[in-house]
Amino acid sequence: MSKEMGMSKEMGMSKEMDMSKEMGMSKEMGMSKEMGMSKEMGMSKEMGMSKEMGMSKEMGMSKEMGMSDHHGGHIYMQTNEAQNCIVHYHWSANGVLAEVERIATGGAGSGRISPIYHISRPNHFEGAGSVRLTPDRRFLFATNGGDNSVSSFAVDKEGWLTLLDVKRTGNTQSGGAKSVAYAPSSRTLFVVHTFGPDHLRLMSVDDEGNLTPRPERYSVSTMDWPNRVPTMAVLSPDGKFLVLGTTFDELPSRKNPDGSLILWIPRGDGALHSIASNAPDPDGIIVFSVGVDGALGEPSFYDGGGASPFYIAFLHNRPDTFVIGEAVSDGLAIGRIDPDGKINVGPVVPIDTSAGVPSELCWLAVSPDDRLVFATNFGYSNLSSFRIDGNVLTIAKDPACQKVPGDGTFRAINGTVSSGPSDNWMTPDGAFLYQIYGNASKLVGYATKPDGSLEEVTSVPIPYNSPEGLAGFAA
Repeated sequence: MSKEMGMSKEMGMSKEMDMSKEMGMSKEMGMSKEMGMSKEMGMSKEMGMSKEMGMSKEMGMSKEMGMSDHHGGHIYMQTNEAQNCIVHYHWSANGVLAEVERIATGGAGSGRISPIYHISRPNHFEGAGSVRLTPDRRFLFATNGGDNSVSSFAVDKEGWLTLLDVKRTGNTQSGGAKSVAYAPSSRTLFVVHTFGPDHLRLMSVDDEGNLTPRPERYSVSTMDWPNRVPTMAVLSPDGKFLVLGTTFDELPSRKNPDGSLILWIPRGDGALHSIASNAPDPDGIIVFSVGVDGALGEPSFYDGGGASPFYIAFLHNRPDTFVIGEAVSDGLAIGRIDPDGKINVGPVVPIDTSAGVPSELCWLAVSPDDRLVFATNFGYSNLSSFRIDGNVLTIAKDPACQKVPGDGTFRAINGTVSSGPSDNWMTPDGAFLYQIYGNASKLVGYATKPDGSLEEVTSVPIPYNSPEGLAGFAA
């Protein structure tokens, strides 16, 4: 990674684009007259639609509007604005999105400015998994990156949310809570933070969804790199191990005179070292054993296969196998965890990087049959797809869809103007994939094709740059 890969001045502070009236319930959101956008069908105060949230009754969507038709389902996204909200969408049988409700989290998002880069840009967190549903769909959890808190919501059978609790995690650094994993057996939440040393804090969840912060704290840093940046946490399917990805060994805080990031820094012996994790130190994946009470053992560090092993997704039908999005090695790798928690990762299968490096291939969605993986390219404004055949990965479609342009103000590390796509989510039947494009102020829905291509079927407006996290379920 060289200076040419740095961020240019164009990554500077862009104007915040407020949500205007046009971002209301438009035709793009699939809400037709037949859906009855009348005051009578509006959502009452009990359903969380307060005046302070800027949404009128006319914008409401009642339970009589097809929420019980057993078609489609529900998706949740956090706005990550200073007054953070969860946006609840309904997706129809043909994949079209319609906004249902916005409900305040009671916590603060990171707002206009990324806590890592100190500018307005998409992917504030350098993370994933900030919105999670419990396996039984009773509760939804969301991080609040501006005040290091977690919000807990009840989810009823028709997808409606009720805020239950908001608690600080205990990490005293200025913001950065960005990823949650949940262990049902011990009712433990694991909360990942950008800034250490308390990278991981724990919370207990009672049967009513109330949160209790716990005293345990854990770090992913090493003696050589005390300021590492983890990205996300995921539990192994058997619940025995918590696995974390990373992206930086050192915060990207140094800049060249032209404003671009310095991505190579000297070590103690004077040799230059990339700030990307796992490049070359083979320690980019961290594994903790999980006790019966949710407490974690000592961390073990493993080779992530490539630079910045950002996103880890276990396969649905092979609980010992996972795929990794390698953000700076520009591709996908397949790995395995053995019964003792030891990790082994295969070679990286790269995408076409002729547009510039790194591609910042990060977020992943695995098809229900474990045959296809869709990967989001933050630096390229699109997605690529891969095919899994046993333990072999190959490119399916690269790219899998057309670029979605942003407003032209954001440049990725490779210098390319990008719309900064981040979190994605696939429906349980694999029919549709939804993708956040923060700098384009869009949540785009695609129909998935057997050859690994994606066909756009819906698009709804979202806040500018800040949104993070997607989770959902079928009705």
